Amino acid sequence: MVSAVKSCFGPQANVKLFGSRTDDQAKGGDIDLLITTDIHDVNDIVRAEMRCQVKLQQLLGEQKIDMLIDYPSRQNYPAIFSIAERAGLPL
Repeated sequence: MVSAVKSCFGPQANVKLFGSRTDDQAKGGDIDLLITTDIHDVNDIVRAEMRCQVKLQQLLGEQKIDMLIDYPSRQNYPAIFSIAERAGLPL
């Protein structure tokens, strides 16, 4: 997963898994990823996210994958970002 994310968002990208998939006792659920990238342009970020969704679907099969993207010019941080940052497991 990490190599797929880095191929889309750049080699400096960091990935954290958060949500129900971090709990071995929980069954199923979607895959929640917090991705930190140094890409600045929002259009490039959207394209990278779409490429990454395709790559991860090819790698993992049909899965619901939610991505939170943190980038240098981001100005709005919903509460889920702090939860993901605090509770996420680095991949």
